[in-house]
Amino acid sequence: MFGISLPQSFYQMNTIFISILIEALPFVTLGVIISGIIQIFVTEDMIAKIMPKNRILAVIFATFMGILFPSCECGIVPIVSRLVSKGVPISAGIAFMLTAPIINPVVLFATYIAFGSDWKIAVYRSIGAIAVALVVGIFIAYGYKGNPFKEQHDHHHHEKTSFWKKVWQTLEHAVAEFFSMGKYLIIGSLIAAAVQTYVKTSVLVSIGQGPVSSSLVMMFLSFILSLCSEADAFIASSFRTTFATGSLLAFLIFGPMVDIKNLLMMLAAFKKRLVFMIVGGVTVCVFVYSLLF
Repeated sequence: MFGISLPQSFYQMNTIFISILIEALPFVTLGVIISGIIQIFVTEDMIAKIMPKNRILAVIFATFMGILFPSCECGIVPIVSRLVSKGVPISAGIAFMLTAPIINPVVLFATYIAFGSDWKIAVYRSIGAIAVALVVGIFIAYGYKGNPFKEQHDHHHHEKTSFWKKVWQTLEHAVAEFFSMGKYLIIGSLIAAAVQTYVKTSVLVSIGQGPVSSSLVMMFLSFILSLCSEADAFIASSFRTTFATGSLLAFLIFGPMVDIKNLLMMLAAFKKRLVFMIVGGVTVCVFVYSLLF
């Protein structure tokens, strides 16, 4: 109307931003609803009954618990922070957070389809995710002491309330959590969209030619693209002709564990030192694993 024409790249960035947001929103919504259910319906006693007392066994148990949760990394942080506030050891919570977006059936099936109905990449991806989560979880079990949260979490006392009142409290909790996490999702999506628009993939591909540099480039790419773990295999498969299996696995394992959206959500929930330990541990483990192929 006023004759202002914006550059084409702005519209491109806008489209990418909206598509990342639309892709992530259902999973964030599911995540905060599950978080609300845990907050209101799951008691500390229930957690204590199922969680092994031994630190290492707790990490192993939580690592494989991810198989049962069809959760994407977009919605996993609120679930984990709620579980930890209920008495799950932080090391077990982190192990669960790292594997749940990768080893659940939905993601494994999507990976299988994306790579031409071949189970090989899906299996290597699962083994890698489990190995990384076990190492990082045990590292945190012995290396991190103290309260993991940025602010004190309220312990909900489970007074006798009617079922419908609990449902209402669950929804109230989910809405509050959605708005608290939603801002980090929006900021993360905007940064990812800007980087995708203005940093050319071809430049990254030209840098990553050797096995070491190609794994690092693909890890960096998975971080900035901030794709949902349900969709990232389709993007990874488009690089099959350019990159070796190890680099593709680096992309498929690192992205769901650490990306821009998820990093901002972790920093909002947990203390910086803990987040740096998680990111550092994941980076080293994924990189080493990718070099095995």
